[in-house]
Amino acid sequence: METDDKNLRRGWTTGTCAAAATKAACMGLLEGRFPSMVEVTLPGGQRPAFAVAQEEIGGDFARAGIVKDAGDDPDVTHGALIISTVRRGQPGAGITFHAGKGVGMITRAGLPLPPGEPAINPVPRKMIAAAIAEVAGPDIDLAVEISVVDGEKLAEKTLNGRLGIVGGLSILGTTGIVIPFSCSAWIHSIWRGIDVARAAGLTHVAGSTGNASEMAVAAHHGLPDVALIDMGDFVGGMLKYLRDHPVPRITVAGGVAKMTKLGQGMLDVHSKRGLPDLEALAQVARDCGAGEELSARIAGANTVAEAFDLASEAGVEIGNRIAARAWTTAAKVLKQSEISLEILVFDRNGRLRGRADFTPSDHSEPVSS
Repeated sequence: METDDKNLRRGWTTGTCAAAATKAACMGLLEGRFPSMVEVTLPGGQRPAFAVAQEEIGGDFARAGIVKDAGDDPDVTHGALIISTVRRGQPGAGITFHAGKGVGMITRAGLPLPPGEPAINPVPRKMIAAAIAEVAGPDIDLAVEISVVDGEKLAEKTLNGRLGIVGGLSILGTTGIVIPFSCSAWIHSIWRGIDVARAAGLTHVAGSTGNASEMAVAAHHGLPDVALIDMGDFVGGMLKYLRDHPVPRITVAGGVAKMTKLGQGMLDVHSKRGLPDLEALAQVARDCGAGEELSARIAGANTVAEAFDLASEAGVEIGNRIAARAWTTAAKVLKQSEISLEILVFDRNGRLRGRADFTPSDHSEPVSS
């Protein structure tokens, strides 16, 4: 396995494992035997080898399984058994793809495949077809069914339900490789959520940093699930995609700490990327009328939430100023007159603590609340 700069092991996507399982199953169907190890070619040309963990030959099918190794990435599918069952297809049909148990079906427009298709993404389909061609040539007719053991339960930990993928997991991957802590699956889920909302004709989406802010913004605007984007810490990742795939109204909603970080210029608001600057927050409080004693207490607060409470108890409301600064950071990414941006700042109880109203994102600052 390759390692990155921090000596973390890289792993393999579900698409790579499905391709390896399919190649082994194809050999079982056509040759009556399974390899102990099977190689597949990744989009970048690498050729990893996989141990075949399950094999079975029936009257009209062959089945093989590969255990997914996600390396050191905290992937929900790490250790899952990815199974491919292959059968002879209808003459002239080529390779057809089917969802077995634990693989979802697409029910909403806006995803890379249309409704009614199994959630086996385009790059994994190409990898599967290439793996089959290595065994049988490019012109064989085969029906390929991909399944994942316990895939339905694992899918509950993903965003598939919101994206309109029902019944199980998606078979994913663009490079075939999982880079530890790259969060590529999360970023792609953000993008697909935007695609689904646009395909549904929505004119307003809301990205939230967590569950509390998501519930709060949904209630605040009366938004349906399909309009809610679980952006987590990846504010920049969501906004950059929306810049190229615009929606007329965008709300960015988050807790006081993460929106303070956004207001301080951080587009990735994960704690590993840096902590909020409480000295800068104290200066915001001064700008809102706080005296030196209160400013000092804010600068020495344990958390941003405590700082907000200290200011509020003294009658100094800093939430709107933080929201305005967060708006400025976010608007610089969008910079489009046809996209109006709003920032909502909530506390952990879902109470609105600050806002910057919808303003075209090519403006220099938001309109006053």
